[in-house]
Amino acid sequence: MELRSPAARAATVTCALALLATVSACSGAGVDGTPGADGVRDPYFPKQGNGGYDVAHYGLTLGYDPDSRHLTGTAEITARATKNLSSFNLDLKGLDVSAITVEGKAARFQRAGQELRVRPADDLDRGETFRAIVRYSGTPETITDEDGSKEGWLRTADGAVALGEPNGSMSWFPGNHHPSDKASHDIQVTVPKGLKAVSNGELTRESTKNGRTTFAWHSAEPMASYLATVAVGDYEMKTSTTESGLPVITAVAPDEAKASKKVLAKIPDIVEWEEYNFGPYPFSSTGAIVLREDEAEYALETQNRPTYPGAPEAELVVHEMAHQWFGNSVTPKTWRDMWLNEGFATYAEWLYEEDHGGDSAQETFDALYKDDYFEDDEDNEAVWAFPPAKPTSAEHISDSPVYERGGMVVHKIRQAVGDDTFYDIVQGWTKTYRHKNADTEDFTKYVEEHAGSEGARKKVAAIWGDWLYGEGKPDKP
Repeated sequence: MELRSPAARAATVTCALALLATVSACSGAGVDGTPGADGVRDPYFPKQGNGGYDVAHYGLTLGYDPDSRHLTGTAEITARATKNLSSFNLDLKGLDVSAITVEGKAARFQRAGQELRVRPADDLDRGETFRAIVRYSGTPETITDEDGSKEGWLRTADGAVALGEPNGSMSWFPGNHHPSDKASHDIQVTVPKGLKAVSNGELTRESTKNGRTTFAWHSAEPMASYLATVAVGDYEMKTSTTESGLPVITAVAPDEAKASKKVLAKIPDIVEWEEYNFGPYPFSSTGAIVLREDEAEYALETQNRPTYPGAPEAELVVHEMAHQWFGNSVTPKTWRDMWLNEGFATYAEWLYEEDHGGDSAQETFDALYKDDYFEDDEDNEAVWAFPPAKPTSAEHISDSPVYERGGMVVHKIRQAVGDDTFYDIVQGWTKTYRHKNADTEDFTKYVEEHAGSEGARKKVAAIWGDWLYGEGKPDKP
């Protein structure tokens, strides 16, 4: 129900009476807004994200005390209304909201699960850019996903780390938490002196006052909120550059420093190799965050610098760095398009092995097709559980078909069009959709348009039915 003052109600009645005489009599009264949607109806996470606005920038000012696990936060959200709005929703799980303003005026708000509904003092017009400021605090939650993995705000030995795929970011800041709405970020974190606070982008300021140190990080390029991170702890931080001058910023838990040294030194070469294959690196810095082994269950392609649970192998660095192109720069429109992230990152591993004395991509493909790639028969069978572009539920968006069979789809395209055209397609794809969102339909259309000959186009069209959307193992490799 829309909330209005007595004066506004009287104006509505007057306008309605005048309408009986002439429709134009009230034409100058403006158009009333309606509530923004409480989700974007993602196929697997229908309540994730929100409708009615598009975020341009998040400015987060955070304070965290590891001993009490208490987080204080102010989120300044700059957005554009995409319809006339009387209210809009933000995603926020847990935490206590103390106040919200929109365009400098106090706004009413309500909580219902992960939904934070905001009612501005004045309706927002379509096309209007507005600023909402949310003040909040509390103990951030660790979220258990449908597949049993942990995300959100994870406690570590000396601090915490925030991991957000697919839902975790809403545990530590309010926002439009769906990959279809990307924004630039400024993340400022204050922690007890002696600890570090690492985030995305580049460090613009570090200052200490009254026993607490503030770290300010700036990410100019658009970023989906699931890729945002904060890591608080006693990290060894180093900054270097690639030969082209790209900053390489690493933060490593002291326990992992020795084991990580050799592989982290390969980051510049890996970036150069991936640029050669995928096109120019899409961000203003790169690097890594290395946690202790037991502080997370998986690696994640957090933007600019992936997060690893313990010292990673080179192949894992190749995978997570490939995501900077596939997933972070070219971001899926919905979680159904996850294979566009993981299939390409998996195939990047195969290509790296092929170029560095290991199995060829064809040999890896053949082993998967023959069901002898994994030691466990169940793992081999799992590759064919469902089509890469049609995970059966939210619980399975990170299962083997999305990764391994997704990589097989990419290899089939390479077979169909030949190496020269394949790399033209890959680099054209990352250029065309750089810092944008894309779905499977966008990809299949792009490949068909750039496949070359009529024969190649027919071959790739067949791949979609047999390998991308087809149930079970295709009859022929």
